[in-house]
Amino acid sequence: MSREQSHRRFNHDLDLDNGRVEMIHGSGGKAMAQLIDQLFIRAFSNEWLDAQNDQACFELPPGRVVMATDSHVISPLFFPGGDIGCLSVHGTINDVAMSGATPCYLAAGFILEEGFPLADLARIVESMAAAAKSAGVPIVTGDTKVVEKGKGDGCFITTTGVGVVAPELELGGDRVKPGDKVLVSGTLGDHGVAIMSLRENLTFATTIESDSQALHGLVAEMVEAVPELHCLRDPTRGGLATTLNEIAQQSAVGVQIYEAAIPLKPQVSAACEFLGLDPLYVANEGKLVAFCPAERAEQLLAVMRAHPQGADAAIIGEVVADDHCFVQMETAFGGNRMVDYINGEQLPRIC
Repeated sequence: MSREQSHRRFNHDLDLDNGRVEMIHGSGGKAMAQLIDQLFIRAFSNEWLDAQNDQACFELPPGRVVMATDSHVISPLFFPGGDIGCLSVHGTINDVAMSGATPCYLAAGFILEEGFPLADLARIVESMAAAAKSAGVPIVTGDTKVVEKGKGDGCFITTTGVGVVAPELELGGDRVKPGDKVLVSGTLGDHGVAIMSLRENLTFATTIESDSQALHGLVAEMVEAVPELHCLRDPTRGGLATTLNEIAQQSAVGVQIYEAAIPLKPQVSAACEFLGLDPLYVANEGKLVAFCPAERAEQLLAVMRAHPQGADAAIIGEVVADDHCFVQMETAFGGNRMVDYINGEQLPRIC
């Protein structure tokens, strides 16, 4: 059935300007079909989704299959530089890409709260559609559920991504070795500070925007230039510090980083100081951390800096032999401090 034929089943259009999500939109009846047809299918339209089956059947290129899933509960839903919609696309694409894979397809699941404005839902869906189209990774199947008012928080989104990685490429947190250099693709803390600034109603001279973006194009160029890469990771919740501790534990090594080498925007640094946050633990949604052999680090850095998403890339440290798996940072004043896992979470519901 074509979208035009499907659309003619309904006597009127959804009121996307003033309407709200109702329990009947999750009932499995005509109202739910109308929501799916006039909002989700219209925005995400592609050959797999337009078939309106309960699954998507597709072919994958040769290689090993990579799959990742991520749930998004960010508050607020809209923020400088993005929203929960594009974030849900970018986050899952990046999780797939950190294996060195090419992301191919996405699935999306929505949990909507009764009373949620349809105008906000349409804005989120359109943002997702634009992000998926820009990334070249279609949303091919999905699901929608509605919960009673007061039992949700507007909109939660879960996305699952499928991709393919070349048989000879092996990246992982357990493959890092002493002597490896540690690189980041750009300034850190932008996303977390953008969210917290909005929550605290803070106004800065320069708007701090989220760095939410899909990184698979950058990853592809990095992998092609330096296939000896050992590990890629996107430092989301818990920021750079948590990511480095996770990898140190996985590979049974230590990591030494240098504060002076870590790229931070001045306004992010100032906001962290004002809010009492450590930028090492602040979430990012469009940056990556790379580990590669020391002799290839400068070449990798040049490749990253030549890409728009890696213009501010930097070598920030190195992997060392350490049975304790400590992560340490040489401060700007010349001292050394431990960079341990944080107790709890600096910024809840950051993604």
